[in-house]
Amino acid sequence: MKKILYMCLFFAVGTVTAQKYYTKTGQTDFKASVAAFEPVEAKSNSTTAVLKVDSGDLAALIFIKSFHFKVALMEEHFNENYMDSDKFPKATFRGKLEGFNMSDLSSTAKEYNLTGTLTVRGEKKEIATTAKVSKNGEKIIIESFFSVKPQEFGIEIPSIVREKIAKEINISLNYELVEKK
Repeated sequence: MKKILYMCLFFAVGTVTAQKYYTKTGQTDFKASVAAFEPVEAKSNSTTAVLKVDSGDLAALIFIKSFHFKVALMEEHFNENYMDSDKFPKATFRGKLEGFNMSDLSSTAKEYNLTGTLTVRGEKKEIATTAKVSKNGEKIIIESFFSVKPQEFGIEIPSIVREKIAKEINISLNYELVEKK
């Protein structure tokens, strides 16, 4: 009886502690530039992301104030006027790499469908894109790209600058994940 109890406990613990890979230094970039005007683009190197390798579940969190612009005034306007980052300090993504299989990974990137929910400023949007996933030594590399519209997240662009900001914001992700031990 004790053996059966120990075996059940072993399988239960194994299920709860699924293998995860993570990063706290994931790179997230966005570009909202329009030709002939000053580039509107920012980069963050502090996205936290976690991948459950048994299910392909992917979650990411980024603090809005971690985005940095080349022009300090642009960064200030981004945080205060557009993103209201004191009220909405973070953005999240919860999704899944469809058909993900750890044993299929190699140094050659494999493309997976990535679906999930992006939450920005308390507004949710379903995202459907692709992600290139590869393995570099003990690291899993995830790269993806998608576009969103500011109005989908309640972001109002004043008419005085509307022509200087793209109607769609291009977001790119580059995460190097290591096994969480």
